[in-house]
Amino acid sequence: MLKKRHNAKGWRFLFIDFYKRYGWSGIQLYFRFSFSKTDKLKIPGFSFPVSLRSNTSDIKAFKQILWKNSYDISLPEKPSIIIDAGANIGLASVYFSNKYPKAIIYAIEPESGNFKLLENNTQFYKNVVRYHNALSNKPNLQLQVIDNGHSNWGFTTEEAKNVEKSFIVETVHTITIDEIVQENNIEIIDLLKIDIEGAEKELFESNYQNWIPKTRCIVIELHDRLKPRSSHSFFKAISEYSFSFSQKGENLIFMNQKIHQ
Repeated sequence: MLKKRHNAKGWRFLFIDFYKRYGWSGIQLYFRFSFSKTDKLKIPGFSFPVSLRSNTSDIKAFKQILWKNSYDISLPEKPSIIIDAGANIGLASVYFSNKYPKAIIYAIEPESGNFKLLENNTQFYKNVVRYHNALSNKPNLQLQVIDNGHSNWGFTTEEAKNVEKSFIVETVHTITIDEIVQENNIEIIDLLKIDIEGAEKELFESNYQNWIPKTRCIVIELHDRLKPRSSHSFFKAISEYSFSFSQKGENLIFMNQKIHQ
C-alpha cells in the first residue's frame, strides 16, 4: 500500500492526508507533489492554480501557508487593506485573496526570481498590487539582495558596504509603508503581514510613527538569527502603542486596541 513519499527537503506527504483534505482531487495532488510536478497546481478552494519550484523551499511555504493555514487569524472584521511584506512567491497573497476577495493586497518582494513567480501566481487576482522592492524605513535606498544559503525564502537585504560580493544576487530599491499609504490613499491598514528576513530591524528603527497607529493588526515573524537585535527594534517600537499580543506558530500577532471597530 502506498503510504508516503519524501521530497528533497524532507517534507513528508501522506497519501491519506491528501485524500482526507481534498477528496479525490487530493489524490492527483499527492502524485503531483510526489513526482515533483508542482507547476500550475489546482488546489481545491482556491480560484486559480499556483506554481511552485520543485525541491525548493516553495514546498515548505506551501505546507505552512496553504496547507497549515498559518495566516488563518481571527480578525474582528473582514479586512479591506492588506500589506504582504516579504511576499516571496505570493502564497500568502493568494491565501488572503481567496479568504478576503474584497480586500486590496499590496505584495512586496525584493528578489527577482521570487517576484517573477509572485507575478505568475497572482496574475489573475485583480486585487493584488505588486511591488518589486525591499521594505525599509527609508525610501529609494539601494540595497543588495543577499543569498546566505537559506534557500528561496531566506534572501536578506543589506547595504553593499556590509556584504561580500560573492553573496550578492542583485540590487533593489527600498520602499516604505508611508509611501504605499500615501500613494494609495490608505487611511487604515487592516492587516500588515511582515516576514522580511531580518529587515524588520531597520523597518522599526525609525519613521514608523505615522503608520503603526493606523494599523489594526500586525502579524510578524522575527529573525534575530539572520540579523541580531531585530526583535529588539520591533518590540521597542511596538511598546509605544496599545497592542494586545498572541501567537500562532512562528507568527506573533498584535492587535491595535486604539482603533475602534
